[in-house]
Parts: sequence; C-alpha cells; structure tokens
Amino acid sequence: MIYGIGNDVIEVDRVRKTIEKNPRFLVKYFTESEREYFNKRKMSPQTIAGYFSAKEAVSKAMGMGFRFFNMSDIEIVKDAWGKPEVVLIGKAFEYAKDNNIGSILISISHSEKYATAMAVAVLKEGS
Repeated sequence: MIYGIGNDVIEVDRVRKTIEKNPRFLVKYFTESEREYFNKRKMSPQTIAGYFSAKEAVSKAMGMGFRFFNMSDIEIVKDAWGKPEVVLIGKAFEYAKDNNIGSILISISHSEKYATAMAVAVLKEGS
C-alpha cells in the first residue's frame, strides 16, 4: 500500500549558481558517498540537481518536508544497473520506521535546463 507520493522539479542553472556561490552547499545537503559520485560525474550540475530534486520528492512522499530530518538524512545511491535507490539515515530512517514505511521508490530525470524526480513511499507489508 502507498504511504505517499512526491515529486519535484528544479532549474539546473539555479543549482549551478548555488554551487558556484556557496561551496558548502554540497557538504550541507549531500552525503560523502553522493559527493564522491558527483566527482565521478565531473560535478555535472544536471546530476546534482537530479539528486537534490530526488531528496525533495522523497521528503514529500514521506509527508513531512524537512520538518523532522535534514536533506542529508536521505541518500540517493545507484544499484548495479544504475537505477537510483533511496537510503534513509538518522532521523529520516526513524521517521520511516515509526510510520511503517518499508521502502521508497524513486525516479530521476533531467534535461539541460531542468531536473525532476518522483518518489513513492510504500508501507511495509501487513501495514
């Protein structure tokens, strides 16, 4: 059963300008693993914007925005085939556990100008 859905869209240029003006942006909002992935992708603004959008979509699917946890409590990873997956950490993990959220499905897409993501929070079986 679905707990919630969320989507987000962001302008890639907005993310590019934020990174240029504030190098701490990456440290504040992304995990070390995500930043390593960005380095492998040559700091592609489209990739970074996609991950940012994904985190926003996940927070919306969980129904909270970022009231009780930080953006860095949501980590986007890739499986062996390159499919994005969500890993919840810290307070986001605790929130999901307390609300019987078993998994969160994510889809990320981007063009030259925009990045977008869609997330679906799924309840644990039997909930």
